Amino acid sequence: MDEQATFNHPLHTFPEHLIRMGWTSHFQTALEELPSPCTPARVIGGCKNSFLVNQGTTPFSVAPAATLEYTPEGIQPVVGDWVVVKDEIITSVLERKNILVRGAAGSKHKQKTGQVKEQIMAANIDTVFIVCGLDRDFNLRRLERYLTLVYNCGLTPAIVLTKADLEQHPQQRADEVEAIAFGVPVHLISAHEENGVSALDGYLAPGQTVTLIGSSGAGKSTLINRLYGADLQATGAVSKRVGKGRHTTTTRDLITLPSGGMVIDNPGMREITFSDDHGALDTTFPEIEFLTRSCRFADCSHTHEPGCQVLDGVASGQIPRERLDSYLKMQRELAFFANKEQKSAPQIEKETWKGVSLKIKAMKKGKKKG
Repeated sequence: MDEQATFNHPLHTFPEHLIRMGWTSHFQTALEELPSPCTPARVIGGCKNSFLVNQGTTPFSVAPAATLEYTPEGIQPVVGDWVVVKDEIITSVLERKNILVRGAAGSKHKQKTGQVKEQIMAANIDTVFIVCGLDRDFNLRRLERYLTLVYNCGLTPAIVLTKADLEQHPQQRADEVEAIAFGVPVHLISAHEENGVSALDGYLAPGQTVTLIGSSGAGKSTLINRLYGADLQATGAVSKRVGKGRHTTTTRDLITLPSGGMVIDNPGMREITFSDDHGALDTTFPEIEFLTRSCRFADCSHTHEPGCQVLDGVASGQIPRERLDSYLKMQRELAFFANKEQKSAPQIEKETWKGVSLKIKAMKKGKKKG
């Protein structure tokens, strides 16, 4: 029987090598909605004009069809996507189960102008490892931002604390993280012990996909090398002067581990910028959300109002002041995106033409000076 014909059968009749790559009934349904029989493949690497895909056997290179950019969705492939390939051309991207997305690098400083763009880092993920080194990289407020980013995408996080051998009291650090990451698994990893790494096996069963995020030098590539059992990813030393690592990972690749699980490394993130608001703060800060229900005013800002239970919680030591400050800062950022989404079409068009007008004026002014 032709392999393409099997795609009309239940999932368990599919080739085992596709299932090992993460193929599920979700993608089967999306495939069956296409007008003709197609062969799927998973994107495991590449960039804008060239991608590496795999159908569970031998990876091969493909190019995206020019028409992809002009579809109503305008979807471009990213690592982790399932795509349809014909004659070494990606003709369509199957409906995604989920995506890990953030504001594009540099967009944190463009929020006032409404120019924030999205950057999709990976697609079709089962777990996100938030990797943090127990050296100068350790920062609870940054971890709160990572958690909010992950929850905003509707994804499941796990926190991996690397370089436990460099910290005098690693368990104390883990306890601090657990105190701000309610219900999130926290794993300690040491360069000299295997116990911590083996605890991650449950996330990496055959067909499961994990992506790693964290700062440069946090130990993401080193962790992948240990999970694989060989040096696949380049690693670099962390600067002793500033405590920051270099971007040894510059691309995104989906790597299949000996266990059958898959990992997607990501370049280090210098800034954690949001691209949308999906109510993630309530999940990241459940104790603040709980006290908010008892505030005197429904629209309490938790900054000065009488009867604010959140401020009372800070005064009593129930909530650390810096944790509330972190909450309020992210609340302001996310409110920006909510307001942006509520703008009407005429407002958006008016702002667009205003920007064009300002550029034209600037060009004319420059010519006069010349």
